[in-house]
Amino acid sequence: MDFSVKSGNPEKQRSACVVVGVFERRRLSPAALQLDRACGGRISSLLRRGDMDGRSGQTLLLHNLPRTLSDRVLLVGCGREREFGERQYRSALESAIRVLQDTGATEAVVYLTELNVKGRERDTYWCVRRAVETAEETIYRFDRLKTGKDGARRPLRKLTLALSSRRELAAGERAVREGAAIAAGVRLARELGNLPANVCTPAYLAEEARALAKSSRRLKVEVLEKADMEKLGMGALLSVARGSRQPPKLIVLHYTGGARGAAPVALVGKGITFDSGGISIKPAAAMDEMKFDMCGAAGVLGALKACVELQLPINVVGVVAASENLPDGDASKPGDIVTTLSGQTVEVLNTDAEGRLVLCDALTYCERFEPEVVVDLATLTGACVVALGKHASGLLGTHAPLVHALIEAGRYSGDRAWELPLWDEYQDQLKSNFADMANIGGRDAGAITAACFLSRFTKKFRWAHLDIAGVAWKSGDQKGATGRPVPLLSQYLLDRCDGAGPAARRRRARAGD
Repeated sequence: MDFSVKSGNPEKQRSACVVVGVFERRRLSPAALQLDRACGGRISSLLRRGDMDGRSGQTLLLHNLPRTLSDRVLLVGCGREREFGERQYRSALESAIRVLQDTGATEAVVYLTELNVKGRERDTYWCVRRAVETAEETIYRFDRLKTGKDGARRPLRKLTLALSSRRELAAGERAVREGAAIAAGVRLARELGNLPANVCTPAYLAEEARALAKSSRRLKVEVLEKADMEKLGMGALLSVARGSRQPPKLIVLHYTGGARGAAPVALVGKGITFDSGGISIKPAAAMDEMKFDMCGAAGVLGALKACVELQLPINVVGVVAASENLPDGDASKPGDIVTTLSGQTVEVLNTDAEGRLVLCDALTYCERFEPEVVVDLATLTGACVVALGKHASGLLGTHAPLVHALIEAGRYSGDRAWELPLWDEYQDQLKSNFADMANIGGRDAGAITAACFLSRFTKKFRWAHLDIAGVAWKSGDQKGATGRPVPLLSQYLLDRCDGAGPAARRRRARAGD
């Protein structure tokens, strides 16, 4: 979709549709009030008649208002004005985009971006960028494998986002560029996550990485094959792949936007393209959703896509550990002991705790890049879903400033994370009578003990872990990948480029550069 920003009176917009907000008790937003005055009170008259009262999610489409230049005006309910925060703003945008899409409007001018959103840093830049990201998310459909695509209506192609002043144009234009870049990364992650496991194999992920690398001179890719991993001694990762006919891949992407020799940020993704649980096989119900077990890998590729689009002045290394986890006569068995790339040994008590096995070797591999920080992302534990539900990623780490920066990036981007403790006391749950450690720590604190396991392979760098099992996809009628945590990671990388996080964001938004 094409996005642009402009300032101007709503009644003077030549457009298929102008979108304005209405708060509860029929209180008109500034743009809606301007339209009402221009058309002689027609809008307020309709509201008094009971057609709409401004509750969140309500919409009312008006045609041919007198003394206005747009074909239609869409009123969008915003709820109570004093409670109009991030959630309500997003809901209003989603409602507007759905109506525009359903009614066949190919373009529109949206005045919701002028509304005052409660909360820190909810300025013009934030409102415009969130509008771009929300619009792209709302219109997304995964239909590439459907033969009977719905072509009855023309798709929404262009949105113009209104600003209250010409002084805000520079900040708005930057917000459009950055929002579109992050949305492109989210879309790539969603596409990969939604593909079935018979299409999206480890080899497919490697080809997608190569295709991404061709899009920018700043991006290079290398793919380690099974023989390379055997030579290196990646016994943990290879143990997971033993049950599959699809060979594993370790995909390494180098984005060089910063100074030569500057330490990179390393992003490490779990890429289990299908997880049956192996010999410790999962229940059949909802096992189809285990195609989403590679959403950590998709998130790494999506974040690098955003880096390319934004041309960020930073060095980033993306590492994807890709494999299937299936039962087979040669599959790893409960009780097997494997030797990791670090030389530490692991007793595999549960083959369904495979994500930490592929990640531990990938984390050790990152040492050769001498990274400034390392962030891994993985659909790692059901325990994290129990703890935090579908709203926040679990966040654990060994470097407090890194953890804080990720939390701030999540808060600003709306892709939130919540810190869980990583205390030494939890390490005792990983004791093994036969190896250096077990790959599970029992029922209690499952998300934490999984991170404790990974922490044993991160002694040589600053590290944080994002457990995205609850946020990477949705179930039910809305089943599909979400693209998270690409917004969080993209914001974190933007903040590192700014050098001062939220304070720099505010200065940049005001300056528009």
